[in-house]
Amino acid sequence: MKILVTGGAGYVGSHTCKLLKNKNYELLVFDNLASGSKKFVKWSKFKKGDVRNFREIDAAIKSFRPKAIIHFASCISVRESEVMPVKYFENNFIGTVNLLEAMKKNKIKHLIFSSTAALYGFSKNKKISETQTLKPINPYGFSKLYAEQSIEQYAKSYNLNYIILRYFNAAGADQECEIGEDHSPETHIIPIIIDALIKNKTLKVYGSNYNTIDGTGVRDYIHVDDLASAHYFALRKILRSSSSTIINLGAEKGYSVKQIIHLSEKIFNKKIKIKYYPKRKGDVAKLISSSKKAKKILGWSPKKSDLKNILVTAYNWYLKNNR
Repeated sequence: MKILVTGGAGYVGSHTCKLLKNKNYELLVFDNLASGSKKFVKWSKFKKGDVRNFREIDAAIKSFRPKAIIHFASCISVRESEVMPVKYFENNFIGTVNLLEAMKKNKIKHLIFSSTAALYGFSKNKKISETQTLKPINPYGFSKLYAEQSIEQYAKSYNLNYIILRYFNAAGADQECEIGEDHSPETHIIPIIIDALIKNKTLKVYGSNYNTIDGTGVRDYIHVDDLASAHYFALRKILRSSSSTIINLGAEKGYSVKQIIHLSEKIFNKKIKIKYYPKRKGDVAKLISSSKKAKKILGWSPKKSDLKNILVTAYNWYLKNNR
């Protein structure tokens, strides 16, 4: 079965492609390589293109004729979105509308969309469910919200079948170290901690007075292989059912920045130098997922998202990638 994967040269996309190839799907990665890497396209055909260009995504769909599309292609940095909002609205919102229009034109009915917990904004709940009010507080979150709303409207108008997956914090790396996290610049805390640990750098921590267990931000970290498996389960579901849904993906456990630092020091037996800075605009204190719906609807639960496993796989990938 043919599956087109936009953004398949990126972090989560490449891990998902590896799993789907092992499940005997035929894949085409459509990616502009702005943040992804051609070296991560190891399990599929490749077509360079940009979702902001309707003609390019339309031509890719028309020639490949996929049964379903998994849409990863997006910009993901909260910090960058604050200073370059137009980039996020063009890529994440307009790019998604272009994809939807191309799907309509080519009669492709099945879509899995990579979304984010940033839609929830400030949360007073210990665990966030899919029914919580959506109140994004940064352009990144708004761009994904508009994309979700576009998908829902196209589904009503053109009989599109979708599953929207709202990630919490993707982390870790492929167990075999074939692929891993390789953003430039890197904005995710775990690879930044590992970089500081290995290179003896001073780690910058933004925010030490949040209303959390130790004053630093708390997040729900999910191993990238668990995210990949969720896409596989979602793909099986969407091809067997005509219903559409929105599902959170997280490990249902929160760790603060300080807790991650302390565990890293313990595992790798090395101290990390820290310097604290004011909290950044657009960052929330705490985000922890409820994944009850994922378990109920998809039959999915995280298997590799123990924080120690996340840190060890990320560390091993970092060593291999920086030799």
